[in-house]
Amino acid sequence: MTTQKKDKKFLKLFLGIIFDLIGCISYILPGFAEVSDVIWAPLSAWLMTRLYKGNSGKIGAVITFVEEALPFTDAIPTFTLMWLYTYVIQKEKNDDDDGIVIDATEVK
Repeated sequence: MTTQKKDKKFLKLFLGIIFDLIGCISYILPGFAEVSDVIWAPLSAWLMTRLYKGNSGKIGAVITFVEEALPFTDAIPTFTLMWLYTYVIQKEKNDDDDGIVIDATEVK
């Protein structure tokens, strides 16, 4: 992996942690969470689509929007979980795939 890709990867992690903290910060002032979530839920969904392209970003955006819009779920670190899914879970899945396709009808 090139240095530029590593930098981009860890920048996404850093931004994700910051965005997760912004989602949690609304609980500091009583009653502020409900008001701030009206603004933060769509903004966080949009940010998710900017950080992660394709279907993963779209699905992550829906999950982030719902998580931020529902009461008492702001503590779930959706941006960090998306980073783990993208760079740890998906990477392991892709590493296991050696690219060889075997047709079951050919195996005797």
